[in-house]
Amino acid sequence: MNRSGTLGVAVIGAGRMGADHVRRIDRVVSGARVAAVVDVDAERAEAVAAGVEGCASFTDPAAALAADGVDAVLVASPGPAHETVLLAALAHDLPVLCEKPLTPDAASALRILEAEQALGHRRVQVGFMRRYDAEYVRLKALLETGRLGRPLMLHNRHRNVASPPFFTSAMLISDSVAHEVDATRWLLGHEITAVTVLRPTASADAPDGLQDPQFVVLETDGGALSDVEIFVNCGFGYQVQAEVVCERGTARIGDGHALVTATAGRWGGTIAQDWTERFADAYDREVQAWVDATRRGEVTGPGTWDGYAAAAVCEAGVRALRDGGRVAVDLAERPAPYR
Repeated sequence: MNRSGTLGVAVIGAGRMGADHVRRIDRVVSGARVAAVVDVDAERAEAVAAGVEGCASFTDPAAALAADGVDAVLVASPGPAHETVLLAALAHDLPVLCEKPLTPDAASALRILEAEQALGHRRVQVGFMRRYDAEYVRLKALLETGRLGRPLMLHNRHRNVASPPFFTSAMLISDSVAHEVDATRWLLGHEITAVTVLRPTASADAPDGLQDPQFVVLETDGGALSDVEIFVNCGFGYQVQAEVVCERGTARIGDGHALVTATAGRWGGTIAQDWTERFADAYDREVQAWVDATRRGEVTGPGTWDGYAAAAVCEAGVRALRDGGRVAVDLAERPAPYR
């Protein structure tokens, strides 16, 4: 960090997510600046960096990590590229905020976990931004009071207007349900032990060959069940909802009733159309919290164990989708620093 304590951040990946994080760090977050932007597309990296004073552009992540003024790394590149960048960042002992997934599979996520353990301290936060959403935070706080008793079931709905053209049936789990996997673990305080994926009739609006929607059932070591309706071509809006059923009551979030109008014989509101609208505040709080913690020399958000656990659950989920039936989740022993 420079003399003023400002954190110089290298943003890896200049696509939609990376460019949004560049804007966020430059215009919204305090205590940090964008020192470098990296993308395999040189023109895209240069275009995003050009909007930030004193920001350099690179096509090679290794060159950016070694550049002057880079104190931390925000990884927003595609998941398959994460492992190489994360290992390089850990080799430099740099703090990292890595968008989910930590890595696309459990084996590579475990390698990141082992590399971080070798440092002797935490360095990586994983971008499960729902932990910073105001509604999810209130639900978590309510559950921790114990007023509703033990959680028995968690119902989740995750709907998108339309899926990207490259989306596969497996990606409904690895790229979308991954959020509910982490939310289940975080809200309930349980590890997920098994996954079952049911396949209703595919929507006529789903691209050919895409199994959409899917219904995912997660079993936990605390005895609770969590189910996820994932429907990425619903056509009408972006919805993320959750309802927890406890021994002495229920609690629900995500109804989106912040503004309700009544006019011309009708009442209603609007539905968000994508994640950038629904979770904009959560992303702002997440990055600000990461910057603040990093400047204190701490890691306070979801870490490498959470990223590894999510990867292992999603891997089991993809197997359940492919082969049918119930698939057990095989987790490594949780290291002491992550308990």
